[in-house]
Amino acid sequence: MQEWFREQMAMYTAYHRDPRNCATHFVGVPLIVFSLLVLMSLVGDGQAGPIPLTLATFFLTGLLILYFIANPLVGFMAAAVHIPMLWVADAFAKGEPSNTWAVIIVCFVSGWIIQFVGHIFEGRRPALFDNLIQVFMAPGFLVAEALFSNGLLGSLKRDLQQRSIKYNSTGALKS
Repeated sequence: MQEWFREQMAMYTAYHRDPRNCATHFVGVPLIVFSLLVLMSLVGDGQAGPIPLTLATFFLTGLLILYFIANPLVGFMAAAVHIPMLWVADAFAKGEPSNTWAVIIVCFVSGWIIQFVGHIFEGRRPALFDNLIQVFMAPGFLVAEALFSNGLLGSLKRDLQQRSIKYNSTGALKS
């Protein structure tokens, strides 16, 4: 699992080298994730203490388990960011339906616009156009980037940079 995760993150790294593109992702990705958590929070209506039992909870739990298995620090930090986001998303999902849908649509559309602007700076289309799995790498990539910028996980950063070299401009793996 760790090998697969590193390879997916390396591909994501290859598509996100321009600092302006990376900066737009620190805004766009959370907006998109939040919109999807609100949307998925509409499915299900249980509670287990402070934890909402919705599709969003189950989806996020699966994603965080993937991150924890691949790199415990990335998983822990992703949980620290995304669990509060889940609680806020759940609160929005329980609100007035017209407001809920407005939040979903505005966050989702604006998040993608911001992402595409970033890829104009990058001069390369988003990674998910070549590999749909990349959409699940974005939140983990941002956590890893934040850790890298704080001097943590240097060996992971070097490994991802080295592995990313093998991806050409179309995202296809060079043979």
